[in-house]
Amino acid sequence: MSSYIAKPSEIERKWYVLDAEGKTLGRLATEAASILRGKKKPTYTPFLDTGDYVIVINAEHIHVTGKKRKEKIYKHHTGFPGGLREITFEKLQAKKPDEIIRHAVKGMMPKGPLGRQMYKKLKVYAGPEHKHEAQKPEIWDF
Repeated sequence: MSSYIAKPSEIERKWYVLDAEGKTLGRLATEAASILRGKKKPTYTPFLDTGDYVIVINAEHIHVTGKKRKEKIYKHHTGFPGGLREITFEKLQAKKPDEIIRHAVKGMMPKGPLGRQMYKKLKVYAGPEHKHEAQKPEIWDF
C-alpha cells in the first residue's frame, strides 16, 4: 500500500473568505496558514503546493489577548546603519491593519521557495470589501 501523491495537474484550487471581525489574531492566522498549505484537503502532499486561495476581510477588527494591544512590538530594518524601526500593535493596526495578519500568517508558513509560493495566495483587506468576486469565493466558517 503506497501513500497518495498529488500530481500538479490534478490540484484543484478554491477561493475562501475568512472574516476577521471579532476573531483572535493567532487563531485566524493558523486557520489561514492551514488552508494555504492545503492541510485541510485529503490530497495534501508536503512537497507540493496543494493549498487554496485565502481572502481575509475586516482585518482592522482583529483582536489580541492580554496586554498585546499596547506592548506587542513589530520590528523591521531599513538596511541602513541605525535603521531598526519599531512600531506597536496599536499603531500598526491604525496605520496598516492588513500587515498584522500578513506578518502572523507568514511566520506560520514553511521557510523556503515553496512557502513563499504558498504565501502569495493570501489576500488581506482592511475593510469588508474585496475585489475577488469573479472567483466566486466560499465563506470559510471556523
